[in-house]
Amino acid sequence: MQKKVPLRQCLGCREMKPKKELMRVVRAPEGEVSLDFKGKSPGRGAYVCASAECLKKAVKSRALERALGVEIPETIYEALNERTEETDG
Repeated sequence: MQKKVPLRQCLGCREMKPKKELMRVVRAPEGEVSLDFKGKSPGRGAYVCASAECLKKAVKSRALERALGVEIPETIYEALNERTEETDG
């Protein structure tokens, strides 16, 4: 029997994809927002595809802010942008 693959929804394209293919942004219980590349950090998580197009859509619609309930620092968006350039380039 094959193991079930956890799926999460991308906030940019709204497609369900395997959790490992997505980038996770976490709001810790203390309210601090950070990137979680291992997928194990405690707190509320929101997922975005590793494509620049999906990230642009998520930023434009403020989907990350709505999903996490806090304002996202510019440094988080910059780090996500760098990560998408690594995977796209």
